Amino acid sequence: MEIEKTDGAVELARGVYWVGAIDWNGRDFHGFTTPGGTTYNSYLVVGEKTALIDTVKAPFAGEMLRRLTRIIDPSKLDYIVVNHMELDHAGSLAELKKQTDAKILITKRGVDILNGYFRDSGSENWDLEVVQTGDQLDLGGKTLMFLEATMLHWPDSMETFLKEDRILFSNDGFGQHIATSKRYDFEVGDVIPEAAEYYANILMPFHMPVLRFLEVLDKLGVDPLQIAPAHGIIWKQDLKKILEAYRAWANGEVKEKVLVIYDTMWNSTEIMANEIAETVRNAGVEVKLLNIRKNTRNHIMKEMLDAAAFAVGSPTLNNGLFPTVGDFLVYLKGLRPQKKKAMAFGSYGWGGGAVKTIEQELKNAGIEVLEPGLQVRYRPYEKELEKCRKLGEQLAALAKKQ
Repeated sequence: MEIEKTDGAVELARGVYWVGAIDWNGRDFHGFTTPGGTTYNSYLVVGEKTALIDTVKAPFAGEMLRRLTRIIDPSKLDYIVVNHMELDHAGSLAELKKQTDAKILITKRGVDILNGYFRDSGSENWDLEVVQTGDQLDLGGKTLMFLEATMLHWPDSMETFLKEDRILFSNDGFGQHIATSKRYDFEVGDVIPEAAEYYANILMPFHMPVLRFLEVLDKLGVDPLQIAPAHGIIWKQDLKKILEAYRAWANGEVKEKVLVIYDTMWNSTEIMANEIAETVRNAGVEVKLLNIRKNTRNHIMKEMLDAAAFAVGSPTLNNGLFPTVGDFLVYLKGLRPQKKKAMAFGSYGWGGGAVKTIEQELKNAGIEVLEPGLQVRYRPYEKELEKCRKLGEQLAALAKKQ
């Protein structure tokens, strides 16, 4: 299928354009490692009147404006729809407002955030209109319907549905961090893994709001032919697949899968981790062995999305956790994965402490912890390795019960 491109803009349907920006070299997104870069997606809808849905991160304002200018004079823009006020979506708003008096459509909770960021740009004098779920904007041949998506993943979040062309501009929902010159799923191939990583690290704590929003789509009869998120590619061919995946992730569906997550100092904890993982594998259960220093936090959380159980291991340092393990557990606590069971293990020398701290941090994250954890002094020998094998057997049994 050939996609029409207009001087760098991409036409999604008649009068509907992607005019966003590609961040080829972005490698960090507020703690989310992005080795493949990302995109900041902005969309122009042209009827008798015009509306721009979201802007882009501030350093990329020029790229967005160049694409926009090839289609319309920005000064003649009628509306700007702010689906979300986070600065990767709205960072170019002040720059755009220098060129247009367009009315801004935004949620009630978004107004305070907008003024918090752009008061020094005169935002208190901008022409704003507050919208809520079910409100519609008639552009003349193009009708936008607004859908509040509270806590997906900020209080102000909103999605916008173009009724005639059945395009859902889905904000942070259904996104992925991918930098590509292609705009559609069928041009790129399978991007469900990238969507899973995005969900696990951004939307995982908000599974109930995700389910509520999907119910709203059903209730209002919103049946999109395309889903156009704020980051990554646009869903068209794999539309059913990504919607089904979101329902499964939000419901906390898991499979027979175990993670063994660890770091090591003098290899004792690593020997334990390998023994645990090998025992799980021998039991016929999928297992992933993940050294925290050799895997990004966001990759580990993607793997956790459909895992039934996991173990966290750490050597003891200064009576507490190894720093990388502590960092990971803080990250985990913020994401609060649901329906997981976990165990702790680790090694120590002259003084212990790491295993008990792991258990407490897991409980703080809402994880069901199976006690007691396994501690080994100095180095595991056969007696200690047998205990590692028993721990692996317990994890495999837990995964099989899911």
